[in-house]
Amino acid sequence: MNRLKWLRNSRHQIIFLFAVIALTGFFLLRCLLLVSTWPNLDHSLSNLAYIFGIGLLYDLTFTIYFSLFFSFLLLLIPNRLLKSRFGKASTLLSGFILLYGYYFVLVAEWLFWDEFHTRFNFIAIDYLIYCHEVTRNIYESYPLFSLLGAIFVAASLTLYLVRKPVIRYISTFEPPAARARFTAVLTLAAILSYFLIGQPLKELSTNNYANELAGNGPYQFVAAFRNNKLDYRSFYALGDDRLLSPRLQHLLFEKNSQPDNPTELYNIRRRITTTGPPRKLNIFLITVESLSASYLTRFGKERDISPFLDQWLKQGLLFNNFYATGTRTTRGLEAITLSMPPTPGRSLVKRPEPTRLLSLGEILRQNGYDTAFIYGGRGFFDNMNSFFSDHGYRCVDQTDFAKSETTFTNAWGVCDEDLYRKALSEADKDFNADTPFFFHLMTTSNHRPYTYPEGKIDLPSGKNQSGAVKYTDYAFKRLVSEAKKRPWFNETIFVVVADHCAHSAGKIGLPVRKYHIPFFLYAPEYIEPGEIDKLSSQIDIAPTILGLLNLSYESDFFGHDILRPDFKPRALIANYVKLGLLKDEKLVVLSPQQKIDLQVKPYNETTGIKPDDPLVLDCMAYYQGADHIILRNRALK
Repeated sequence: MNRLKWLRNSRHQIIFLFAVIALTGFFLLRCLLLVSTWPNLDHSLSNLAYIFGIGLLYDLTFTIYFSLFFSFLLLLIPNRLLKSRFGKASTLLSGFILLYGYYFVLVAEWLFWDEFHTRFNFIAIDYLIYCHEVTRNIYESYPLFSLLGAIFVAASLTLYLVRKPVIRYISTFEPPAARARFTAVLTLAAILSYFLIGQPLKELSTNNYANELAGNGPYQFVAAFRNNKLDYRSFYALGDDRLLSPRLQHLLFEKNSQPDNPTELYNIRRRITTTGPPRKLNIFLITVESLSASYLTRFGKERDISPFLDQWLKQGLLFNNFYATGTRTTRGLEAITLSMPPTPGRSLVKRPEPTRLLSLGEILRQNGYDTAFIYGGRGFFDNMNSFFSDHGYRCVDQTDFAKSETTFTNAWGVCDEDLYRKALSEADKDFNADTPFFFHLMTTSNHRPYTYPEGKIDLPSGKNQSGAVKYTDYAFKRLVSEAKKRPWFNETIFVVVADHCAHSAGKIGLPVRKYHIPFFLYAPEYIEPGEIDKLSSQIDIAPTILGLLNLSYESDFFGHDILRPDFKPRALIANYVKLGLLKDEKLVVLSPQQKIDLQVKPYNETTGIKPDDPLVLDCMAYYQGADHIILRNRALK
């Protein structure tokens, strides 16, 4: 015990005091999250030991990292200054600020879990960047001032309870050598943690919820920031490029297609040739925020919150076995626009370096179309305006709406009705100029805080997503009603698809049913009503639209025209780190640390699979090929 006498007489005891507070808070938050997720977990003692044991390890690791700064601060501050009235007041004020910030993070973690069912990840990084939208969203979604007031009370009460030991600790005389000893020990602990503690420790369970509970929010936030862009070849299992390149060509090439340069790795440029004249039809491509298939009665929703859509879907062509490529809006826009599989880390939409890959909009622009991306929010968000401008679109966003064109706004932009009225106005201008149009619309109303104009539907605004879905349905009814009055209506294809599902987290890393979205085509003069049950995903939208127009074009697309008789059913689905290929009721998943897993229908368990399995090689060909093409394209720019 005498060996610890130096610590008992050390000002660094204050670090231990605040570390105990931090660890207690992390533990209590983990308990709350556990209770909220209880039905989705294995309740065995071993699983609980994993959650709390590994969780404590991450909590300790983050606490060590965070404490290091304060340890150096205590090392450098002279005894006389720290013991002075100014030093004591500054310490108490700093303690309050620290406690307030800490409790704020705990509340933020709870709210983030309520929305996404995960610890902090890439989404949290994005939310910090776009403060305007996120701050308004939080203000409109939660009792913000009440929460901030409760945090203030909690921080004040905690500081009051620990004020006496805090003053006693900083009043202790401690020579520089003793202070340096503690800082050296803490620095060594931080270095060891850096090399010994990593992400794989929280990926030992096959239940994704258990893995998330075993993590630590602030630690995951820093890890997400560091891994915002994952180098594919450093983290994922690789195949032989010389074998995967022709395999990818075989997967992608239609009959009689040949690469323009057969010796170049992953060269998928080919000519799509059609017979007969092209159709100069207009296109409304509407990407609907968070419209899961499960919200529609056609796919099992018992409560009737989409009465118009449920009838409208019967009047066009519905693809009922269709999947989102990712879990964020940018992933949907990327797949629809570029027909490109997702790559690890950030979406191509958000990456600062432009990709300038072949896009749906660019092909249509070259064929005389006015191509526009029309967004109800600010196109600065998620780098959308920059991305679409780089790929052949003109951009129309909230800043282009006149006051007379705006009847309702919330954190994310104008309501869907305002967006559709703007698009109709833009279509009228093109029609009067005798110019075919391709408009890619991105809606915002079906997003938290779920607010919309009052009096439109029989559900109150701002309560839950059911109301937002019903308003989305109402806005669609208004759009179609108004469009039918236009002279260009009969020569227009309406394309409706979700950007992603409303909630994507699940027990398994890639829960297949939470990627299921509607894809719908409506053009009474050109498309017969019916349903298509071919397994497909968002990368197939661009080729399918171009097929409907009967256009011949040069293609770098990874997708195919679903309506072609030789279409090969499969879907690519992913999140930021897990990359999957769904085919023949099997899902192969590539993950960091060169992991390869298999899920078999009903996709609720993960097993191993041989790396030379044909399905694994197909999966590698898609994603390794996409990574190679993106890097090659960037090098050429």
